[in-house]
This record gives sequence, structure tokens and C-alpha cells, in this order.
Amino acid sequence: MSLGRASAVSLVGLNGSIVDVEADIGGGLPAFILLGLPDASLAESKDRIRSAARNSGIELSPRRITVNLVPASLPKRGSGFDLAIVVAALAAAGEVRPPRDAVFLAELGLDGCLRPVQGVLPAVMAAVAAGRSDVVVAAGNRAEAELVSGATVHGYAHLSEVLHALGADPARLVRHHAPPANPAPAAPDPGSDGPVKPPDLADLSGQHEARFALEVAAAGGHHLMMVGPPGAGKTMLAERLPGILPELDDAEALETTAVHSLAGGAGPLERLIRRPPFESPHHSATMASLIGGGSGLPRPGAASRAHRGVLFLDEAPEFSVKVLDALRQPLESGRLTLHRAAGSASYPARFQLVLAANPCPCGMSVGKGLLCTCSAQQRRRYFGRLSGPLLDRIDLQVQVPRVTSLDLAGGSGEDSSTVAGRVAEARRLQRERLAGFGLNRNAELGRRELAGELAPERGAAASLGRLMDEGRLTARGHGRVLRIAWTVADLRGAGRPGTEDVEIALHLRQATGEAA
Repeated sequence: MSLGRASAVSLVGLNGSIVDVEADIGGGLPAFILLGLPDASLAESKDRIRSAARNSGIELSPRRITVNLVPASLPKRGSGFDLAIVVAALAAAGEVRPPRDAVFLAELGLDGCLRPVQGVLPAVMAAVAAGRSDVVVAAGNRAEAELVSGATVHGYAHLSEVLHALGADPARLVRHHAPPANPAPAAPDPGSDGPVKPPDLADLSGQHEARFALEVAAAGGHHLMMVGPPGAGKTMLAERLPGILPELDDAEALETTAVHSLAGGAGPLERLIRRPPFESPHHSATMASLIGGGSGLPRPGAASRAHRGVLFLDEAPEFSVKVLDALRQPLESGRLTLHRAAGSASYPARFQLVLAANPCPCGMSVGKGLLCTCSAQQRRRYFGRLSGPLLDRIDLQVQVPRVTSLDLAGGSGEDSSTVAGRVAEARRLQRERLAGFGLNRNAELGRRELAGELAPERGAAASLGRLMDEGRLTARGHGRVLRIAWTVADLRGAGRPGTEDVEIALHLRQATGEAA
């Protein structure tokens, strides 16, 4: 019976499914037929595989080869199936004997070299979860695959090495010449534990209120909006937020690294991403680049790449209104589910949103606004791009005034490590208090908790009721002010927020003068 089998993994979002690759060699005219919903890049594998096998020393059968990817109803995409297909085809010809439970994940070059592919980390996670712990990958993906606990990883640089390990005749195999032992080091990934040091708050002069708002945002996981003239330091503040956030724990780091593995761009990953990622797309970003999408099954966008980190939108009013409003759903749920004709994919997107905006198109509408050249209509249209429902989801909304000569003469403030210490202690208090509710941060508190066991001191929130009756505070805004108040109380070590904490929280939410 001329039938060979191997296994690979198909990813839909971060969810992987085992794909059994069946190869049959039959009669008829010579052909290579690939079945099972392959996409264009996978359909092209037929020519890559023939050349790779020939340049490894063992040619594929000249007869009719039919390859079936099971389950046939599951869409398959990408070049990561190349190695499994060639192994199944050679097994059908009796050239190799692959283990039944092994999983093969690699792209083939025409010369037989094994090339790294995107999404190896979530693919190996899916394989291990399905009981397939034996994984064969390209040498460039080996370090990334070994990040998965329980996986037995075999990394090879050339197809001939794989065939030799699977029992092919050594005399027929082409000897592969390995690359130099000390290749040039790759550029470090900004989200990893590489040598890149995050920007420090000590670089910033003045802006005491904005710095405090940044600390509150980091301590409680709150979203932040900063409004101020050009050069006030809004971007500098946002870039320093990841430096005061706690490092990701094992589960968070594995999930975050899996997203970046699938998204690609930084090359194969060699370690878990422990530092919260920072994504700052340009204001010309499309819906697909920010939220996710693309042809076929949707790919993760900047919102998912910022998972467990910071999504910074500089010049926020310059973004498309539809793009900005598309963030409303992940801000509430922490997840993005994208539906396309080819299928749907779900990605985590629990990020901290930081918006920065000028007070008007020219940026000079500060103080008395004597230098501003914008009309009232232009100012209204400018901020009108930030919809009320979006702003209602932004916990902290603060003014960032122009830096004065006195601020520069006063030197820098605290460095990031000092602030990070207070943030870490506040996070510890939150974890202990919220463990019984299944939560981790104050930003995750719901109405039930805030109205029950975690209500502020009696009478502390009386002013919020008056603002709601006047229409100046929504029900969602009421809950967000209480969340901020809990964070303010945690930073000063109080057991429960009092009137002062609530008033500080309300000021931090309404400092831009917008309705809360």
C-alpha cells in the first residue's frame, strides 16, 4: 500500500488544530495533487517540495502523487506544511519511516534548506495540548519552539538531515554544509529581555500632574488620554509607561509571545516576552493594520500585538473615526473576534490605551489662546473625531501644559525604577484584594463589586451622584471614577478609598474639561 502519513498544525487565530497529511502514490499521468482547502502559498508548495527533495538526494516519485490535508473542511494557509507534505510523500514511496505522533513545521527552500515560519509557538502549544509532544522544526525556530513546556523539539537546517533521522538511505542523501558557527547577531526584540533599555522618567522635566496620572494608569491598568500643546512631553510620557509596568508573569508572557510569533516582523523569538509591549501606529493606520485583518483568515493587528502592554495613538484626532471607534469593543472585552468570508479568528487584546492630542489643529489653543489660528468650528470638528462613547471608556483624561523655563531649571523628577516600585506594591495589594473575585487589577472591577464589598467609604462618592443627576457623568463614568479612586488609595496604602481619593480620581478624569 503506497500511502504515507505525517502531521502538521493549522492555526486559526491562536487556536491550533492537528492536520494529518496523507500522501498516496497511484497510477495515471504524472501529477502532484494537493487537496484539503490549501491557500495560494500552500498550493505553491508542490514545486518547492519537488526541488527540495531532489536537492536533498531523494527525488519524489514521478508517478501521480495525491496529498490530502485532513480535516478537509479546515482552511490551511502558509508554507509551514512543506516539511510534513514532503515527509508524507517520501513515506508513501517507502523512503522514510516517520513516527506516527511527530509533528513537522517548516518551510522548504528549493535547495532543501528548512526555513523558519511564523506562528511556531502557538502551533507547538497546540501540538502539545493534543498529545503530540515530538516536534520537528527549522533550526531557526528551535529556540522559540523550546519555550513550550513539555515539547521535545528537533531542529534541523536541511531536509537531508530530517530524512536521515527518519531512516533514509544515508548513501543517497546530499551532505549539507552548515552555515558559519557564529552568524551575525539579530537585532534585539524591543519586547524581549534583550539589551534595549526602556526610556526613563528621569528624562522628563516638570509635568507633575501628568506624571502622577501616568503612575495611576500603570498601577491600576487604566486607559489614559493626554491633551496639550506640541512639545509638552505627551509622547515622552507615553513611551515611558512600559518602563514602570510590572513584568509579565509566565501565563501572560506565553500568551503575549504567541501573538508576536504569529504576527511575525521581529523574526524567530528566542525568549518569552516579559516586558509589556509598546505599539505606536501612525495616524494613517487602516482598520486592518490596527484591529487585524488581511486576505483570507484575519491576522492580528497592532491592538493584539499590544496585548498586556500599551497601545499609544499619537495625534489621536487625526486617526479615522471608524478606526478609533473600532477600539470600543476590545476596550471592554479585552478580545477581538474578526469575521471574514474565509472564517473567523479570535485574538487577545487586553491593552492599555494611551491617546495624545493637541488642543486644536494648530496646537496653540492653550491659556487665553492668543496664538491660536483655528476657528471654533475647526476646534469642534477636530475633537469631534473622538466620539463620546470612546472617551467614556478612557479612565484618565489630563491636561499636559507647556513646559516652562522653571520646569527645566528644576531638573528631572523621579526615575522609572522608583515609580515602578510603588506601582508594583499597588499591584500586589490589588492581587490580594481581588483574588476572590477572579480579577487582577482595579481597571477590571465591575459595577457589582464596586456597589458591594468594594464600595468606598460612606459618603465618599456623594459628589458623583450629583454629577450624574446633572448629566455630567455617565453610569460608566461613575464606575471608572471609583476604579481610579481605588488605585489612588492603593498608591498611598489606604485600605479603602475616602472622599479625597474620589475627588482626586474625579479630577484626573475631568481634567481635560470634557464631559465624563
